[in-house]
Amino acid sequence: MTGSWLSGPESVLGRKPELGEYRGDSLGLPETGPGSLAGSWQRCLGLLVDWLMCGGVSLLFVRFTSPHISTVVLAVWFVIGAVTVALFSFTPGQFVVGLRVVRVDGRTSIGVVRAVARQVLIVFIVPPLLNDGDGRGLHDRATQTALVRSR
Repeated sequence: MTGSWLSGPESVLGRKPELGEYRGDSLGLPETGPGSLAGSWQRCLGLLVDWLMCGGVSLLFVRFTSPHISTVVLAVWFVIGAVTVALFSFTPGQFVVGLRVVRVDGRTSIGVVRAVARQVLIVFIVPPLLNDGDGRGLHDRATQTALVRSR
């Protein structure tokens, strides 16, 4: 008796009614292959590649021992991420891993405003760590985007 209300409504229904059978089903995305939602490890690997690349680029502006290196790396990462997502729908790290950012409303272009808003939200770290039932971060929900496999 108490297990149903302590566990939440999904224990009675079997699953949450707004979610599909698999991650991305409620968005109309395929279960596997190109166009399916990216997994957490792929997203983390893409971020690592981006961060290392931006660390190298930031060394053009400051020395490795500079107390400002972390701020410069963040600024370079922000600019490269916003510009490349707006122009190409992926960051360099996402390209290497085989990911791209798409709009969930079906339109093709991410746009500058969405790309910048997405980067601003990612800078605060918390939105990517909090995921919905589909595995999309709060930054993707707020900008109506999703990170999907490109190959």
